[in-house]
Amino acid sequence: MTIKAQSEYGRVALFEDFLGGEDIIAETAATRHLSSGFRVIGQGIAEADSGITVLESDGLNGVGVFTTTNEADHSCGVCTGKIFDAALNGMLVAECRVQFADLDYKQFFFGFTDVNDDTTILEGNIILGSTATLTLTASDLCGFLYSSELTEDEAWHMPYNGGATTGITVSATVASGVDAVAGEFQILKVEVDSNGTARWFIDGDLKQTVKGAVATGTDLAVICMVEAKDTAAIEYAYVDYVGARANRDWNA
Repeated sequence: MTIKAQSEYGRVALFEDFLGGEDIIAETAATRHLSSGFRVIGQGIAEADSGITVLESDGLNGVGVFTTTNEADHSCGVCTGKIFDAALNGMLVAECRVQFADLDYKQFFFGFTDVNDDTTILEGNIILGSTATLTLTASDLCGFLYSSELTEDEAWHMPYNGGATTGITVSATVASGVDAVAGEFQILKVEVDSNGTARWFIDGDLKQTVKGAVATGTDLAVICMVEAKDTAAIEYAYVDYVGARANRDWNA
């Protein structure tokens, strides 16, 4: 039986602007929940030198500093619950604005996936980019990848997996043609229609469209995560905001 919406609240929306108060460095507790509905996750956040702080110098608009440990594959990020289904909630939209102080020894993923465990890492749980190959570990993912270990080690890549169209593992095939630039913010947005078609935008420009990129009928989360790829240094991602929105499923 179809239930007709009788309310103006027909959208599900989450938005984290990092305006203050999320100073969790030097704590060793497990998962923390932000007031926006996102929660802080990652292999590194149980350590005393990992977490998210709010930038005070040059932090206009509110900027969250995602901070890893200096241990390989330790990660720090935010995610939603698995609250999005393309078929039932589409169109799905996820967007963030991010920059890096440097482009060394790190991997970053932003988008939709069916993996959001509290101790999630990118390599081994979601995705790895190395030399010319993408390892699509998560059964379902759709978003943006930056990896200093790829041959195109400055480029934004646009991976997907789990839909009717087989995920690409040759990194050059899903390279966006746009590089991450140290010290400059870029806006990443991915849209997913109810039929699984996905679109990738960088700074408002459409860079890729793939039919059947996303499975319909799979519960997905939005995740934004940085991961250290070496023991040389702590790695950072400077995130101005992260947001997600979808249509409400009135039959749920």
